[in-house]
Amino acid sequence: MIIEMKARGDPIDMVLMADHGSERPETDDFVPLFRAWMDNHGIPNEVVRYEPKRFKHWPPYYSLLENLLTNGTLPSISFGRHSCSQKWKIAPQDRWTEAWQPALSAWARGQKVVKLIGYDCSPADNRRYAEREGHVDLRYEFRCPLRDWGWDRDACIARIRAEGLPIPVKSSCFFCAAMKPHEVRTLPALYLRLIVLIEARAAPRLRTVDGLWRKPIKGRGAGEARPGSMTEFIRAEHLLDPEEVDRIIAEAPGDLLAFQQAAARVALEHREPIGDWIARFNAGLDLRC
Repeated sequence: MIIEMKARGDPIDMVLMADHGSERPETDDFVPLFRAWMDNHGIPNEVVRYEPKRFKHWPPYYSLLENLLTNGTLPSISFGRHSCSQKWKIAPQDRWTEAWQPALSAWARGQKVVKLIGYDCSPADNRRYAEREGHVDLRYEFRCPLRDWGWDRDACIARIRAEGLPIPVKSSCFFCAAMKPHEVRTLPALYLRLIVLIEARAAPRLRTVDGLWRKPIKGRGAGEARPGSMTEFIRAEHLLDPEEVDRIIAEAPGDLLAFQQAAARVALEHREPIGDWIARFNAGLDLRC
């Protein structure tokens, strides 16, 4: 959408990207490439983030992954809701826009800020568009240029390729319930270990779901059979050594709780952020340090 709008001479005042700190590695690699492309073509762009401020007695956290591990829960999509997108993507962009002078000036004139949405004409985006069609916002007008042009996913891929850019993979959290089995298989071991940790940390509080994938599916039709737990899938597919999976489940949640309890005993300004604990976990160091 952005590439073609630039070629057509359509104005783009700002491109916002919300970074929740838990994207798939391919997206983390692609973002700086595309930001460089936008910089070279004179398209203003910013990365925005949700900034937690109230940590109560918890270690500070700054990403969706860290938030889940802090609270010992799964993302809202695993329970059939979508509040994580609202909190970590939509709200930071709206907050940034509320301090952006062009938006303030437009609202003062009684005008709306135009938000461009990248829905195309492929079947999946047709469903997503149908869910939002007719939505009215007092401050924003929503447009979908790709749909206006009649472009489907193949047309988008061809346009990106013609620009000489790599084709990005679907953007999602690396632990998103919407991932397909083949997408989990492509994750590096570091991300698989974190998936095991997320489910192990949340396990004591789970009552209605088996894990990140909620419930098993039998694989009728075009879908592939899979369990409700990504950990069980990782184990069954031998994506990690079974002994490593067992060790994470047995040891890491308890070590993390001990880390959190130690943080609760010191003032906020002296607390070690949970990201430091995760770094030690990723490095395979002694988590009791």
